[in-house]
Amino acid sequence: MTLDPPERNELSLMGLVQCTGAQSDLAWSFFVKSCFPWTLRRHGSPPTGAAVFAASIASKNASGPGKKVQVSFVIRDEVEPRHRSGVNSLQFDPAMLRLYSAGRDSIIRIWNPRLTRDPYVGSMEHHTDWVNDLLLCCNGRHLVSASSDTTVKVWNAHRGFCMSTLRTHKDYVKALAYAKDREQLASAGLDRCIFLWDVNTLTALTATNNTITTSSLNGSKDSIYSLGMNTNGTVVISGSAEKVLRVWDPRTCQKLIKLRGHTDVVKAIVVSRDGTHCVSAGSDASIRLWHLGMQRCIGTIWCHSEGVWSLQTDDNFSTVYSAGRDKREEAPILKLLLVDNGSSLWVSTTESNLKRWPTSINGNLTEMDMDASGEIPLIKEPDMNIKGAPSIRQYSALNDKRYVYTRDSENNVALWDVLKARKVKEMLFVPNWFTVDLKTGMLQITLDEADCFSAWVSARDAGLGNTENVDVKLNFGGLLLQALLEHWPRSKVIQEQMHEASGFDSRYANGYFSVPGHTPLIFCEPSGRTLFRLACRDAAGENENALLHDVVPPWVLDIVVNKAMPKYNKIPFYLLPHASFNLKSYKRDRLSASDMLQVRKVIEHVYEKILFTSMGDTNGTHSAVGNSQGHPPSVPPHALPADLEERIELYCQDQLLDPSMDLRTIKHFIWKQGGDLVLYYKAVK
Repeated sequence: MTLDPPERNELSLMGLVQCTGAQSDLAWSFFVKSCFPWTLRRHGSPPTGAAVFAASIASKNASGPGKKVQVSFVIRDEVEPRHRSGVNSLQFDPAMLRLYSAGRDSIIRIWNPRLTRDPYVGSMEHHTDWVNDLLLCCNGRHLVSASSDTTVKVWNAHRGFCMSTLRTHKDYVKALAYAKDREQLASAGLDRCIFLWDVNTLTALTATNNTITTSSLNGSKDSIYSLGMNTNGTVVISGSAEKVLRVWDPRTCQKLIKLRGHTDVVKAIVVSRDGTHCVSAGSDASIRLWHLGMQRCIGTIWCHSEGVWSLQTDDNFSTVYSAGRDKREEAPILKLLLVDNGSSLWVSTTESNLKRWPTSINGNLTEMDMDASGEIPLIKEPDMNIKGAPSIRQYSALNDKRYVYTRDSENNVALWDVLKARKVKEMLFVPNWFTVDLKTGMLQITLDEADCFSAWVSARDAGLGNTENVDVKLNFGGLLLQALLEHWPRSKVIQEQMHEASGFDSRYANGYFSVPGHTPLIFCEPSGRTLFRLACRDAAGENENALLHDVVPPWVLDIVVNKAMPKYNKIPFYLLPHASFNLKSYKRDRLSASDMLQVRKVIEHVYEKILFTSMGDTNGTHSAVGNSQGHPPSVPPHALPADLEERIELYCQDQLLDPSMDLRTIKHFIWKQGGDLVLYYKAVK
């Protein structure tokens, strides 16, 4: 299946604007207010008129030939509480105070916006491709979804399960529209067909009783990307790559009129409650107001610099919000949702975050808010941000065609085992300790004193030596220098000095590995001027030995000859109580530890030094009680509980930390900002 060009363009940039005005006897005056930051501009007043419709269209069904069957599976966590990619659609149930979101990771998620720290409620999974649109119906009891897997699904919104699947469409289903007063639904997509559904019949379907009769509105000559329908169900309007708006009467399935004016794909449509007006937006960067009775555009707003993909209006059809490719947000905006009687606006983008923005500062916007240029920043920050998870952007299958390396949108690297359908490990962050040069057409690695010794790793993580009992810390740069110069007489070591428990292998000078003897070893100045070049195995030669005495720098001698490995890097951090403790005040102690310190060691510190009083010991071995001020006793427990990692959790940036993660990985991949790292501890049980 080939996507239309406008579909591929959806990964471009967008922006957000608001158009406000007052409607009296169908007369409009417009203001345009761009968001993030918000700005304000005035536009002229378009004319008005009445609407008269007539025409007809025959419906038809198309069926495609049989296709080959493939087998697919998804390697993922059992529970995915955060979006992994762009969010295409949003719906809000004001009675249950539930936000529904869905998008490119195929999962519909439910959120409770009142819980700012952890709003995730649950997920509904049944689609196998992008979910392009959502609609709540029957007063929020049921949810309907449209997907690129060519299906429309009906869900029990309160209980979170799929009731039935409609397979009438033959291509991506891109848009849904809903007539609340008639309980009628319309769906459309890239197969150029519009199908009408009776909602009461849909909600009565089951997985086994899945037969339904539908009406269709045919006649579109290109892929349909947007649908609009008024609440009375008297008008259905579609927007497509045909660059026109087609208007139907869903009661008779008759085609009424065709509206021309857009010069690119029509991506969003909103119809007024009485069905006499509509607002459309498209990839031509325009927002157009149409009078259906006059069958023409009565106002055009040019406030975006690129395509507009989403529209929202208030109940009075006097305020219009639009989002486009001119990127007024952190990423291209895919969907807007006006909630709380117009006081808040949910925004989703091609990234995985969901943000809620207040629509004004003082509740009103007037002409007095404008400066001389017509633009002023009004709102700079959202009042709620539901953070998403990174999405995988790149992959590389290894030569064994079993393992796959991936890099996600936050530059995290992971290794996956396709054969066992699981992640092998999350690649730990290791600071840069070498540079690469390809000028000879081969891989040339350069070590510099400034960063050569910055890469400390555990032998277990590196897969070096026998470290079943002791997790030895190794320095990559130091070990490599020892391996490169292992044939140099001055580098010979007394094997007995190496402790067996460290995993030392007597076959190697550094105790872990060697490099091929033919490896060229080059000593040069930072300018590139070569001082000496030799093969590693020739370092034992008389002439080479003498020359090495002259060119090997002191920082290399310390490692190779004196065996003086550098000290660990230190990371300062704060360890604070989680918000669940409800503490009004607490001491902010600044700690410092090796950047290789794992989360489980911090958990042990929290248990022994901070929470020992409240945690206790289930066997009664440690029944110490703190003093009247609630401080723990000065004597820690003699043994740590076996389930300690289940009793205490550590968080950074509201993300639960894995006990095996080290501090530098947390700072690089999760903290991702300047200043001291901040960790929060939480007692689970």
